Amino acid sequence: MNIRSNNQTRINNNILVKEVRLIDQNDQMIGVISTEEALRMARNANLDLVEVSSNVKPPVCKILDYGKYSYQAKKNARKAKSKQKITLIKEMRFRPNIGVGDLQTKVKNIRKFLEDGDKVKVSIMFRGREITHKEVGENLGGKIIEQLADLGAPEHTPKMEGQHFVMIFAPLKKA
Repeated sequence: MNIRSNNQTRINNNILVKEVRLIDQNDQMIGVISTEEALRMARNANLDLVEVSSNVKPPVCKILDYGKYSYQAKKNARKAKSKQKITLIKEMRFRPNIGVGDLQTKVKNIRKFLEDGDKVKVSIMFRGREITHKEVGENLGGKIIEQLADLGAPEHTPKMEGQHFVMIFAPLKKA
C-alpha cells in the first residue's frame, strides 16, 4: 500500500530512516523500532505508516489511515485560515481645495472602512503651484483627523511624500 503524499509528509516506503519512534493505531507508544518492523505492523493493520514529526531523532511515526489524516489536516488548515482577519489598506484621495459636500462624502466612506476594520491611507494631492500652500493641505488633514477621532487615529504623524500629504489611519481597538 504505497500512497503518494505531499512533499512534507512521508509515508510508508518513503520513510528512509532505519529506526522510528512508533505510535500505534490506538495512540499507544510502542517505542523505538526498525522502520521495516513498523511498516510490517502497519500493513498487518491495513493502515499506513505516517511520519508525524520529522525534526526529532528518531522521527515519530504513527500507524493510521493516511486519507483521514490528510483530510483532517486540510480541514484544520481551512478552519485556521477562516479565523484570520486580513487587514486591507484602502486609499482615499483629496485635493486641497475640496468642497464641503465632497469632503463629508469622502470622510463618510473612510468611516465605513474603519468600522470594517480596514486601514485607510489618506492622500492630499497637490498639483502645480498648490504645493506652495502646504498649510491648506495641513488644515484639511487636521479637519479629517478631527472628524475621524472617534473611529481611528493616524498611525504616525502626517508627512509629505513628493506632491502628496499622506497619513494612514488605523481603526481604534474596541474595548
